[in-house]
Amino acid sequence: SMNKFKILLSFSFIIFFSGASFAEVAPSDVVADEYGAVTASLTGVAGDPVNGRKVFMNRKQGNCLACHVNSEMSEQTFHGAVGPVLDGVADRWTAAELRGMLVNSKKVFEGTIMPAFYKDNGYNRILKKFEGKTILKAQQVEDVLAYLQTLKE
Repeated sequence: SMNKFKILLSFSFIIFFSGASFAEVAPSDVVADEYGAVTASLTGVAGDPVNGRKVFMNRKQGNCLACHVNSEMSEQTFHGAVGPVLDGVADRWTAAELRGMLVNSKKVFEGTIMPAFYKDNGYNRILKKFEGKTILKAQQVEDVLAYLQTLKE
């Protein structure tokens, strides 16, 4: 199918260009499979779990604790219970699936209220100052992903 072809093409692109400099993938160019998983890195640069942890807890960036419990951050006062508990999340989902959830969770879970953190259009009633912008930058998505991958049971 065309999707498998696109995925294979993106794999060979990554392998071929891994030695070269890597252009950031624009939100509209992110390739997801039919389940919303995103295999290819958005930046070609390994995520930094230490920075990812900061983005995760930052109320103006990831703000993940507004909806998710995360025992690894027990020093943080408020943990929401709207979304699933993230303890052991790396054991339940692949990196590609987690990246897809961060990029646009609505492609993974129909009807979720989780924001699409790497989408820059298609919103209703958006404030002008946010038009054409993503909630997180591509490297921040990769950093949060690297942090989530440390959350094992």
